[in-house]
Amino acid sequence: MRHAPLVIGLATAAAVLVADQVTKQLVLDYFLTPPEGAPVTLTGFLNLVLVWNRGVSFGMLGGESTVPAWGLGLVAIAIVVALLVWMVRSRSRGLGVALGLIVGGAIGNVVDRLIHGAVVDFIDFHYGDWHWPAFNIADSGITVGVAWLFVDSLFGSTAPERVTEKE
Repeated sequence: MRHAPLVIGLATAAAVLVADQVTKQLVLDYFLTPPEGAPVTLTGFLNLVLVWNRGVSFGMLGGESTVPAWGLGLVAIAIVVALLVWMVRSRSRGLGVALGLIVGGAIGNVVDRLIHGAVVDFIDFHYGDWHWPAFNIADSGITVGVAWLFVDSLFGSTAPERVTEKE
């Protein structure tokens, strides 16, 4: 089916977007009634925390950023449009999934910026006192999608054709 990568990509984007927004709303509504930043311990290495990320991935540019939330949102929307064009042109279902993961995650974080002026991050992995920066389902989708694109570019459907010389 010619449009299978697009259909699969859009379904993946929708699934990531819904999972992201539902989990963020659950965290905001039910789990985090303690003060902002107070962790809810789930395991010895995983907490739920509430972090308002005004920067980009993993809080970069968050502290002293002069870029307003709408500016980051516009950049994300431009990237989403480019990825959707790529998805439409794709002939690989795997590529459709990878792009869908990124698109769904990007839209999820844009929705947060529009509604809250910042992205809701809540997953806190840690080992002892060392903590990975808080993140969310959208960030996970983006990260897995980018990793998938990288692996696909090396070994999959988008890998450059190997030119072999005839002897």
